[in-house]
Amino acid sequence: MTDNIPLQPVRQKKRMDSRPRAGCCEWLRCCGAGEPRPRTVWLGHPEKRDQRYPRNVINNQKYNFFTFLPGVLFNQFKYFFNLYFLLLACSQFVPEMRLGALYTYWVPLGFVLAVTIIREAVEEIRCYLRDKEVNSQVYSRLTARGTVKVKSCSIQVGDLIIVEKNQRVPADMIFLRTSEKNGSCFLRTDQLDGETDWKLRLPVACTQRLPTAADLLQIRSYVYAEEPNIDIHNFVGTFTRIGLFDLEVNCLTKILFGALVVVSLVMVALQHFAGRWYLQIIRFLLLFSNIIPISLRVNLDMGKIVYSWVIRRDSKIPGTVVRSSTIPEQLGRISYLLTDKTGTLTQNEMVFKRLHLGTVAYGLDSMDEVQSHIFSIYTQQPQDPPAQKGPALTTKVRRTMSSRVHEAVKAIALCHNVTPVYESNGVTDQAEAEKQYEDSCRVYQASSPDEVALVQWTESVGLTLVGRDQSSMQLRTPGDQILNFTILQIFPFTYESKRMGIIVRDESTGEITFYMKGADVVMAGIVQYNDWLEEECGNMAREGLRVLVVAKKSLAEEQYQDFEARYVQAKLSVHDRSLKVATVIESLEMEMELLCLTGVEDQLQADVRPTLETLRNAGIKVWMLTGDKLETATCTAKNAHLVTRNQDIHIFRLVTNRGEAHLELNAFRRKHDCALVISGDSLEVCLKYYEYEFMELACQCPAVVCCRCAPTQKAQIVRLLQERTGKLTCAVGDGGNDVSMIQESDCGVGVEGKEGKQASLAADFSITQFKHLGRLLMVHGRNSYKRSAALSQFVIHRSLCISTMQAVFSSVFYFASVPLYQGFLIIGYSTIYTMFPVFSLVLDKDVKSEVAMLYPELYKDLLKGRPLSYKTFLIWVLISIYQGSTIMYGALLLFESEFVHIVAISFTSLILTELLMVALTIQTWHWLMTVAELLSLACYIASLVFLHEFIDVYFIATLSFLWKVSVITLVSCLPLYVLKYLRRRFSPPSYSKLTS
Repeated sequence: MTDNIPLQPVRQKKRMDSRPRAGCCEWLRCCGAGEPRPRTVWLGHPEKRDQRYPRNVINNQKYNFFTFLPGVLFNQFKYFFNLYFLLLACSQFVPEMRLGALYTYWVPLGFVLAVTIIREAVEEIRCYLRDKEVNSQVYSRLTARGTVKVKSCSIQVGDLIIVEKNQRVPADMIFLRTSEKNGSCFLRTDQLDGETDWKLRLPVACTQRLPTAADLLQIRSYVYAEEPNIDIHNFVGTFTRIGLFDLEVNCLTKILFGALVVVSLVMVALQHFAGRWYLQIIRFLLLFSNIIPISLRVNLDMGKIVYSWVIRRDSKIPGTVVRSSTIPEQLGRISYLLTDKTGTLTQNEMVFKRLHLGTVAYGLDSMDEVQSHIFSIYTQQPQDPPAQKGPALTTKVRRTMSSRVHEAVKAIALCHNVTPVYESNGVTDQAEAEKQYEDSCRVYQASSPDEVALVQWTESVGLTLVGRDQSSMQLRTPGDQILNFTILQIFPFTYESKRMGIIVRDESTGEITFYMKGADVVMAGIVQYNDWLEEECGNMAREGLRVLVVAKKSLAEEQYQDFEARYVQAKLSVHDRSLKVATVIESLEMEMELLCLTGVEDQLQADVRPTLETLRNAGIKVWMLTGDKLETATCTAKNAHLVTRNQDIHIFRLVTNRGEAHLELNAFRRKHDCALVISGDSLEVCLKYYEYEFMELACQCPAVVCCRCAPTQKAQIVRLLQERTGKLTCAVGDGGNDVSMIQESDCGVGVEGKEGKQASLAADFSITQFKHLGRLLMVHGRNSYKRSAALSQFVIHRSLCISTMQAVFSSVFYFASVPLYQGFLIIGYSTIYTMFPVFSLVLDKDVKSEVAMLYPELYKDLLKGRPLSYKTFLIWVLISIYQGSTIMYGALLLFESEFVHIVAISFTSLILTELLMVALTIQTWHWLMTVAELLSLACYIASLVFLHEFIDVYFIATLSFLWKVSVITLVSCLPLYVLKYLRRRFSPPSYSKLTS
C-alpha cells in the first residue's frame, strides 16, 4: 500500500558559505554542477542515493585552513591604504630608493599585519567552536542493529532519525511515525517562520500503522522529491562587509595620498625638475610617506576590539555577544531600524483581557464576576444544568445575566483547535494522566497562541477543557462534573475566511450546536442584526486588543443531517471542490446568535514602549516587518507605541494592478505625518510599478508597518532603503525567517529567545531582550563612533605634524630629499612615545551613559556624520600644518650651533605637543589616560640615554634646551587651548550643556 505524500521542495539561496542540511528527506541544491535535479531517497538506506549531497553541517567560517592566510592578506591588501605601505616597504629593496634601515618600513607593516591576522584567527576559532557545538549535538539513528547515537554533522540523506520531545529537528525531514496513539504531533516552526506556537502535524498514514518503529526498516519504500525550488523557510548563511566608517577613513587616506603626490611634485618642481627628477619624486614620496599613517589601521582595529569587550562586559545588557568586531561604529549611525514583531517586540504569549456581551463588559479587574456567574449556574441547579434546556425556551424567555455569561464561556471553551496534553515527571503519559484529568500535569497545545489564551481563560473562570481527540471533547464544570461533546464537524481557520467553526453534539441531551468565531469584518454579515458590534470592536481594537466575535446556532437533527449530506457530496466533487464546500458551509452561516466579543493581547517584551520612544527621539525611524495579518500588526504597533496616539494611520488598501496602485499612492501622497500600514501583496505591486515613488513617500513616514511580509520581502525592503536613502540600516529579529533581513542590513542584531539561535548566530550583535537595543545604540554605538572618529583624526594629525616638519626642513635646505629623523626616532614617535596616550582616546566619552540614555536627542548629531567629516578633517589638517610649522621654524630659529640640536629641540617639542594635544582632546579623564600620558613621557626621557646617535645628550641637560622647548611647545599648543575655551564659552556643543 502506498500513500501520496505532498512534498514542498526547497532550494537554498546562493550565499558566500552554505549551511547544507540533510535528513530522511532533504531537498537542497545538489552538489554537482548544472541545474538541480529531482531525487529519490530510500528510507533507511543512505547508500542507495543516486546523487552526492552536502554534509549536514553548519559552517559560518570565512576561511578554512588553506585559505586563511591568503584570504586575510588579500582582504588587507585589496585596500589602497595597506597596498600603499606594502609598495613603500618593497621599494626599500632598491638601493637607489632606500632612505634608511629596512626595519623602519617592514617592522611597522609586519606589526599591523600580525595584529590583523591574530584578530581574524581569534574570530575564526570562536566561529569554529560555535559551529562545532551545534554540529556535535547527538541524535538517535534507527538501523538494522538497533538504535545508535549519531552527531548532527554525520546525518545523511536517507537516515531514519528519532527526534525526542523538546529536541530540535536536525535537518529537513518527513514525518513518518509517532508514538502518540492518535497519530498526531505538535511541533514548533520557530526556526522557519519565527512563530513559537504549536502546529499540528500528521505522519504518513501507511508508516504510522506499523506496529513498531523498527518495522520502518523492513518495508521497501522511498521518497521522490522534485527538483529544488524557491522556498522561504530554509536559508542560513554568513555575509561579510566592510563598515561605513572604514570606507570613510579609506576615502580620507586617498585624499592624503593625493596630498602626498602634490607635495612631492611641488618639491621637484621647485628644483626645476633638474637631473634625474623622476627618482627625486620617488624619494620625496618615500620621505613624506608619513602623511598616510600606517598605524591608523591597527589603532582602529584595536579600538574595535576594545569596544566589543566593553559591550560584552556591560552589566546592564547581560548576555550581549559581539559576533562581528569590525563594525561597532555602525551602531552610532543608524537611521532606519527594521524589526520583526513576534518574539522581538512581543513575547508571543497571549493574555485574555476583555469579554464583552454588548450590555456589559468584563475586564481583568472583574473576572471574578464571570467566575461567580459560572459557579452559580452549575451549583444552583445541579440536577438541571443549562445544557439540558431546549433552545426554544432560551429564545422566548429573556435570559438572566448568568446564563448569558455561561453561554459565552461555553462557546469559547468549545470553539477552538486546542488539545490538552498531560505530562507526569517530564514524561508524557497521556492515558494514565487523562483518567484523573490532573490540572498540574495538563498543558495546552494549539496552532495559535490566541486559542490557548482563550482556553486558559475559560479554565480560570471554571469551565475547563480536560480532554480532546479527533472526535470528542470533554469539559469539567466547577462542580467537577464532566460534560461530553461529540465533534461532528470542524471548519479550520484560514486567512481567506478569517473565521473557524465547529459543530458539536451534547452527549447528555443530544442537542447539536454550531459555534463560530472570527474577525469582526466577516462576522458582522453572519450574525443577527445588532447595534453595538461595530462600535465595540472599534473601541477594543483601539486599545490594542485582538478582537474575535463569537456566535452560535442551534441545529435540529434533520437540519444537520441535510447539511452533512450536502457537505460530503461537495467534498467528493472533482471540479470546483473548494467553492462547493464553501457554499455548503455558508448555508449554515446565516442569522447566527451573537454571544460575545473576546479581546486578547500579545504581551510586549519588557520596556518595549520606552525603548521605541528612545529610538524615535534619537531620530531613528522604526519599520515593523511581520508575517502577521494586518489587524494584528496594527494592534501591536499601537500597543507598543510604534505609532503614537496623536498620529494618524494610513492603511494602504489591497491593490492588485498598476492602476489601483497609482490611485492608492495618490491618496497616500495627500496624507501628512501619518504612519503607513501595508500588506506584503500590495507592497509587491507598488515596488513592481512605482518603486521610486513608493519609497520616497514611505521614507517620509514616522513609522511603517509591513504585514504579511515574506522573508525575501524583508531583505528587499532593507536593500531599497540603503539604495534610496544612502542611510545606515539596522535589522532586529529572533527567528530563522529574519536571517535574510539581518544579513542584508548594515548592522544586524539577533534576539536570543524562544525561536532558537538562527537569527542570533547570523547577526553582528546578539542581545537577549529588545530593550537592550536602546543602550546598545545610544551608549555603545554613540561612544564607539565618536571615539573612532577622534582616534582616526588624531592619528592623522600625528602623522601630518611630522610630515609638515619634514616639508619645512626640506624647503629650508634647498628642497633636499634628506630625512629629518632617522632610525629609531621615526619608529618611536608613532609607537612607544605617543601610542598609549593616543590609543587611550578609546576610553573617552563626552557624557555619562545615563545622560546618553536620558537624552537620546544627542544621537541625532551623529546621523549627519559630523564627528568625522571633511570639515573636521580639514580643521585637523590646518592644526597639523600650524603645529608642524611652528615647531620646525621655532627649532630652526632658536638653535645656535650644531644640526643635532635642531633634532633634539624639534623632536622633544613634537612629543610634548602630541601629549598636550591628547590632553586637549580628552573630554572625560580616565585613570588609564593619566597613566598613558605619564608612561609615554617617562619612556621618552628614559630613552634619551640611548639616543646619543641622534640627540646630543649633554645639550638636553642644559637650561637653554629647556626654555627653547618650552617656548616652542607653548606657541604650538596655547592658541588651541584658548580657541577651545572660547568655543565652549560662546558656542558650546549640545552635550556640554548636560554635563555642566
